[in-house]
Amino acid sequence: MTMIDLSATGSAAGNGPGTAPGSPNLRGYLAEPEGTGPFPAVLMIHEAFGLNDVSRRQADRLAAAGYLTLAVDLFSDGGTRRCLVSTMRSLASGTGKAFTDLAVAREWLEQSGRTTGKIGVIGFCMGGGFALLVARDGFDAAAVNYGRLPKNPEEALRGACPVVGNFGKADRTLPGAAAKLAATLDTLGIENDIKEFVGAGHGFMNDSEVGPRPLRPLFRVMGIRPDPDAAAEAWQRIEDHFAAHLMPGL
Repeated sequence: MTMIDLSATGSAAGNGPGTAPGSPNLRGYLAEPEGTGPFPAVLMIHEAFGLNDVSRRQADRLAAAGYLTLAVDLFSDGGTRRCLVSTMRSLASGTGKAFTDLAVAREWLEQSGRTTGKIGVIGFCMGGGFALLVARDGFDAAAVNYGRLPKNPEEALRGACPVVGNFGKADRTLPGAAAKLAATLDTLGIENDIKEFVGAGHGFMNDSEVGPRPLRPLFRVMGIRPDPDAAAEAWQRIEDHFAAHLMPGL
């Protein structure tokens, strides 16, 4: 398990016509399964607080389940304070540097020589929104955890890969998102399994509290806190989904 340099990855580096430049110092956390491979792969996209210890443990968990997991750091060029606003703008517009960085990270996995050719994508919070938007970009399966829906979901999700989604019914930031996502994917004929967990709020899959310490009491009042029971079920749903689509025949 180590941080790796992704900045030298080839053709997706954002130099083509109409392509936004990527992060010049793009990094990622690589979590590797035991053995020599090849392995199915997963591109992981962190939440709004960045690629922190919680994110790395999430990547390690996927690696322990047998997936070569690359958690890309969308805040590589300046950290959370300098990169959060521009990254959120990229998410809202569906274009920009963050999408180039995700393409670079995906290309790194493809060129690593250690994958079976099957690649999934998973995201949490902000990363869940990105996972939805790239689900039609050649991935074999997507896992979306309390991610914001695109402005025009039918247009943005047309042609997406199979999706598993986990949302919290007590999440005040995403009211009705689970039902709307399921309905949209059903309309588009895309295989999906979307669940809303009663009593769970935003960020319920984190195994510890995140964010600036002075704000954590406010987060608790807003219901933004870990929920170990809901998280355990959500992880099992993700592992079942990835096993079905990234490990066929097992």
